[in-house]
Amino acid sequence: MIAVITGDIINSQHADTEVWITRLKNLLENWGSSPLAWEIYRGDEFQFKCSIDEVFWRFLAIKSLIRSQENLDVRIAIGIGEENFSSEKITESNGTAYVNSGRLLNDLKSDGHTVSIKTSSESVDRDLNILLKWSSKDFDSWTVATAEIIHEMIMNQDITQEDLARKFAISQSSVSQRLKRANYELIVETNQYFRKKISEL
Repeated sequence: MIAVITGDIINSQHADTEVWITRLKNLLENWGSSPLAWEIYRGDEFQFKCSIDEVFWRFLAIKSLIRSQENLDVRIAIGIGEENFSSEKITESNGTAYVNSGRLLNDLKSDGHTVSIKTSSESVDRDLNILLKWSSKDFDSWTVATAEIIHEMIMNQDITQEDLARKFAISQSSVSQRLKRANYELIVETNQYFRKKISEL
């Protein structure tokens, strides 16, 4: 089984494309090469694949990256399933993971939520989607400053609060307050629960 994330940028027409697209490409390149593992297409849509263990952390890395830019957000559809055909371009590959993710993005555009998951199990989908709806209440309201801190924590889990304070030229207590406001410890627990539920498929 693999995980496929299909997403699109919300409010992309009101932002400097060169800025967000460069940062998104740089992020995705950490996880594989384009167009085999990821691709940005139709201006503001993208798709990439990863292991099922990593998918929640990957989703949050993208979410925090995009939220760290004024007025931008991202819709993300997570599909878990098989890859029956692997092309040189991810957008031409196929299997249940791709189908689940692509169809789900269309559903998200109509229901107003920013993240959802589709697997082979209705009960797993129900549990994880309730979790995602609650947690995205937080994620969708991150300030730019909070999103920046979260993104650094996700991308470098060995980083200390002192390192973050130096990077952002703020006090260590300000870093601590931002992490508390973002419920970072709860995010880590949520990632562990997410991985456990998906491993049961």
